[in-house]
Amino acid sequence: MADSKYQRGDSDVVKVATCNLNQWALSFDVNLDNILESIKIAKKQGCRFRTGPELEIPGYGCQDHFLEHDTFFHSWESLGKILESDATDDILVDLGMPVLHKGVRYNCRVFCLNRKILAIRPKLCLADDGNYREGRWFTPWSDPFKKEDHVLPLSIAKITGQRSVPIGIVILDCNDCTITSETCEELFTPNSPHILLGLNGAEIIANGSGSHHQLRKLDTRLSLIKSATNKCGGCYLYANQQGCDGDRLYYDGCALIAVNGDVVCQGTQFSVHDVEVVTGVVDLSEIRSYRAFCASRGRQAAMMKKVPTVTVDFELTGCMEAPTQAQPVKILKPQEEIAYGPACWMWDYLRRSGGGGFFLPLSGGADSSSTAALVGSMCQLVVKAVKEGKDKKVLADVRRVVREEKFIPKDAKDLANRIFHTTYMGTKNSSKETRERAKKLAGEIGAYHLDISIDTLVSSMVSLFTTITGKTPKFKVHGGSNAENLALQNIQARLRMVLSYLLAQLLPWVRGREGFLLVLGSANVDEALRGYMTKYDCSSADLNPIGGICKNDLKMFLLWASKSLGYPSLASVVSATPTAELEPITEGYVQSDEADMGMSYEDLGVYGKLRKVARCGPLMMFEKLRHLWTHLPLDEVAAKVRRFFFYYSINRHKMTVITPSYHAENYSPDDNRFDLRQFLYDAGWSRQFASIAKRVKDFTEKERKSAL
Repeated sequence: MADSKYQRGDSDVVKVATCNLNQWALSFDVNLDNILESIKIAKKQGCRFRTGPELEIPGYGCQDHFLEHDTFFHSWESLGKILESDATDDILVDLGMPVLHKGVRYNCRVFCLNRKILAIRPKLCLADDGNYREGRWFTPWSDPFKKEDHVLPLSIAKITGQRSVPIGIVILDCNDCTITSETCEELFTPNSPHILLGLNGAEIIANGSGSHHQLRKLDTRLSLIKSATNKCGGCYLYANQQGCDGDRLYYDGCALIAVNGDVVCQGTQFSVHDVEVVTGVVDLSEIRSYRAFCASRGRQAAMMKKVPTVTVDFELTGCMEAPTQAQPVKILKPQEEIAYGPACWMWDYLRRSGGGGFFLPLSGGADSSSTAALVGSMCQLVVKAVKEGKDKKVLADVRRVVREEKFIPKDAKDLANRIFHTTYMGTKNSSKETRERAKKLAGEIGAYHLDISIDTLVSSMVSLFTTITGKTPKFKVHGGSNAENLALQNIQARLRMVLSYLLAQLLPWVRGREGFLLVLGSANVDEALRGYMTKYDCSSADLNPIGGICKNDLKMFLLWASKSLGYPSLASVVSATPTAELEPITEGYVQSDEADMGMSYEDLGVYGKLRKVARCGPLMMFEKLRHLWTHLPLDEVAAKVRRFFFYYSINRHKMTVITPSYHAENYSPDDNRFDLRQFLYDAGWSRQFASIAKRVKDFTEKERKSAL
């Protein structure tokens, strides 16, 4: 190595690298550039080993494109470009890509060194729950002790001079240390491969992951990684994608290096940069001493069935730098996760979609204000990255979005004024307070803001209906029926959606700019679960950054953002009663979301977790809630459960057209792939509700007898 801090044979110290890469499904050239840049940085910093995210060559989120031969062909094509270059010269590189072996698709790691392929490592345990469907596209490797020969494509054979390479769960036996890998889901399984591999002597274990963000999930991931090396000893390198690679998920990075139970290096969880390399210096003698000290581990290792090895004539040791010391792990508060995750997701979507900015119907309520604050957070993150000046790609993206070749944002407000457009669409049912809150927040963020009335639109539609039918509908407070009342509310909501798309298309033209705006929605996860939204209203949009976040978390975020993001008007939003403002306000009536829904947002959060996370139907939900809500009579608990499932089932059809939302909550009702359930229900739930009624009767009778 040219680095004077690296001398072979002088120490047991190695310098290794992992990374966060913002890959984009099927964008092979973008992905290749990111991979090569990460290897270049690792080599420049004197590293001898580099690992990257799961399926980093095609991008993790290719989904059914993994069924296409093209994806495999272009993945090999990219690998060929890496091997033809000097990228793998004097550095062991671990890459993620799909491989077709004997007609079977595998999710693989490919180890390369000095323009050769050392081995291919297929995934043992596939992710097949929640948002993951790996079993649809790949087959798990069946035997951790089996090693076969994989015949390389002719195009690769011509580059490497190899006809075949080993494929299987292998340990690379280098001249001075041993290296292997596991992949994402395998870390989360009860019998993780790192146990077997560690007991077989693997000192460095790399994990290339495609792990998405979910609120409060990072702590679980960090605990598993620390536990892996705490029990087994060793060096564990975790790599991950970071960004939106084409769908609802945001991969939240946090590449790190752990040694003997301690985290020594940790990358960012959220970022607007495409490449982040995390390096660490590790003393292998500390790993060997740590393992040898534990007698029980030694006994298990001595009896363990041997994993196949691949001999590699290469040295990793000799680094003269001091070993990297343990550091406290960084775990963001949920409010901070909300502020940065959806913001980065929106930035990726905006710059990659070709859009010129965002349009948001800003009502002055908690949900639309949350969405607005997230756009403000996005602008702050982007401008901060521009001012740091380390990544020229960020400024290039900004200029492409605003369509100004020489633009440099002065501050976040300057950027927001060019790309963020908000409109308050009031009616005679709207209040002065919400109008003022919307205007004030837009000003604090820097958005281009309009304040308009849509009463003429609403009146025209009602007049058209009267002309057609000869009847004029009335609100409930004016003596109308429930059907009339609901229809008059829905027409306001749906007209706002139509007007939003008109403004999104033409506001850039009005301002003398080019391009189009992406329409943002702002319905939270609890409202989606209950179905408290109008189909094809302003919940229908191009993107919804808060669609996977519950109301209570949004309130915490708003209070945090009022101070930490510098938008003080958000504090008044939190204290206001949530209301749709679609019905007339009278002396005796003011519309309220929770009154309309017949349940509180707090209760909705409980129902959501029990339905999805605890996998409860009506009967089991009642059983759990009767123990949880002991302050309520049993018949009231039963009534709450019945009410929830009734409204959930009659509104489930709305999930089939729900706006693509940032995934953040584990009880999201998103019908796309996370929550796969029917959308036509027998809303009477006759058998289930009868069982609940019987148990209420039985329990009540037992209580009566015990009281005698």
